Amino acid sequence: MIDITLFYIIAVPAVLVTGISKGGFGSGLGVLAVPSMALVISPVQAAGVMLPILCLMDLVGVWSYRRTWDMANMRIMVPAAIVGIVIGTLMFDYMNEQAIRLLIGTIALVFALDHWIGRRKTEPTGTSITKGGFWSAMAGFTSFVAHAGGPPVSVYLLPQRMDRTLFVGTTVVFFTAVNYAKLVPYWWLGQLEAGNLLTSLVLAPLAPVGVWLGIWLREKISPTVFYESCYVFLAIVGTKLVWDGWPF
Repeated sequence: MIDITLFYIIAVPAVLVTGISKGGFGSGLGVLAVPSMALVISPVQAAGVMLPILCLMDLVGVWSYRRTWDMANMRIMVPAAIVGIVIGTLMFDYMNEQAIRLLIGTIALVFALDHWIGRRKTEPTGTSITKGGFWSAMAGFTSFVAHAGGPPVSVYLLPQRMDRTLFVGTTVVFFTAVNYAKLVPYWWLGQLEAGNLLTSLVLAPLAPVGVWLGIWLREKISPTVFYESCYVFLAIVGTKLVWDGWPF
């Protein structure tokens, strides 16, 4: 079990923010948890600690949104994400975490900037096997590496401009499937060893608190503010990941 005081000083707010994000804002800020913890421990260990906590959050979230999620998108997204997880598993020993962070952060920043200063689409987009498959596979891969699947999913789902509850519910159900699918390769690769699991257990009570806070905050925010907040979160996440991944 991790016994570094600084780790818990960082981990407690990181877990709460992740829960708030998953419960009310489509997982956008959840990507900050592993990079934050990685300031004290290795990114691989941080990912192993976070996965059981994410799975617990998913149980709370999927119950809350069990009747509000998009089946058409899910049929495209989940199989593609599994492919991304398999690729991540096979490439585990060869991956450069710094380059992956830079890639994810660049995608997130470009997408957010395009929304604010680029060509805005007046009509919402629909489901797409090509786009949904690509971004969901990317989400599966980046989620496997560092629980950083939020930006690729946002790139695909946000332009659809669906009802905010449907948007959050779809991301919650999607990441529930993704996170539980990751349990097998994480166990196989040794990331769920006893020390990591004990640390997860200590932090676990924060999981439902964060999700419920996110659900409560979502109801207090207007649709316009909600979506603009998602893009702001996406930009914050992108900036953080680019900073962490920059080679100089």
